[in-house]
Amino acid sequence: MKKSHLKRRIFATLLLFPLFSAFGDAFFDQQLEKARAGDPQAQYNLGVCYALGRGTTRNAKEAVNWYRKAAEQGIARAQYNLGVCYAFGRGTTRNARQAAKWYRKAAVKGISEAQHNLGVCYAAGRGVPRNYAEATKWYREAAKQGHADAQYNLALCYDTGKGVPRNGKEAARWYRKAAEQGIAQAQYNLALCYSGGQGVPKNEKEAVKWYRKAAEHGIAKAQYNLGIRYENGDGLPRNEKQAVNWYRKAAEGGVAEAQYALGVCYAFGRGVPQNDEKAATCYRKAAERGIAQAQYSLASCYYVGKGVSQDDKKAVKWYRKAAEGGNASAQNNLAVCYVLGNGVEQNYVEAYAWALQAAKNGEPKAKEALGKTLSPEVVRQGELRAKELGKIIRP
Repeated sequence: MKKSHLKRRIFATLLLFPLFSAFGDAFFDQQLEKARAGDPQAQYNLGVCYALGRGTTRNAKEAVNWYRKAAEQGIARAQYNLGVCYAFGRGTTRNARQAAKWYRKAAVKGISEAQHNLGVCYAAGRGVPRNYAEATKWYREAAKQGHADAQYNLALCYDTGKGVPRNGKEAARWYRKAAEQGIAQAQYNLALCYSGGQGVPKNEKEAVKWYRKAAEHGIAKAQYNLGIRYENGDGLPRNEKQAVNWYRKAAEGGVAEAQYALGVCYAFGRGVPQNDEKAATCYRKAAERGIAQAQYSLASCYYVGKGVSQDDKKAVKWYRKAAEGGNASAQNNLAVCYVLGNGVEQNYVEAYAWALQAAKNGEPKAKEALGKTLSPEVVRQGELRAKELGKIIRP
């Protein structure tokens, strides 16, 4: 399964004065006097007061006003906060260029949040020309300071080869650092590294450990992968009930493959009581999401009337979808439907064309049977039709 490459996001949290819990009317009045006198730290503190509504009414425009005064006097935290305000339109008009400008000023002074956000700006071409090398540079600066999102984004750069040469070991190293700080997507990607032996020695127990952490954080693909391991006993004892539990969570999270896997569990009574109707329902949900194996299984349900009313036309409909998705068994069965005229008008040319596609994908039964009975002309036409089908079949 492919790693999750989420869109890089701007870190939106403002940096606050360390003693923000002590803010009150007296503190506000004191800072206001100093700020008006030109004290840059007081100007920054006043901006925070207005942003939070501490000691005064919350006022985003006033917050920006005082952040700007402090930022222009070189207060790095104010520069970062001003960048955030421009990025999200808080108290001022949204302006990506101004956001990047102020992030840069704070970033060169070592503010890790600004370094990360400037990296995101370069990666997305937001307020600056897109430049993955610059993005990686700033992610690295923030990552070295322990910024978890930057560590994850730096790992993605190494994983995908954007801005740096592709390097599985470096990707895994930075995924681990982010994962240990609770970044769920990093936990999932680190699990994939261990499962596939990418940048780290292959280790299913370690994969399970990180799949579980990501799954418990709600990452649906991690839940699905954890379900697979419970079903197969990879990296932990086999437990079909736990497999169903995680498949169900992943299915609810939108993973179509998990919906199909849950259908298989119902079809064969693995971890749940056997139930053909529920199996067909699960197959349908996955089939409608384009899972070819689910489309084939749903078609088979219709063909024999298992969990649904028997219906040859619906069987053909779903066999065709699965066949066009590259499922060899569906291609073979669709060929049979054309031979018998089940759910579709009998057509030996179409039958032989689908039989050829099935044989090409490892299912030679229909081709072998038809090849002995069809006329040379039908075979020739079938071969031409198979070439046309080859253009629409998804690998």
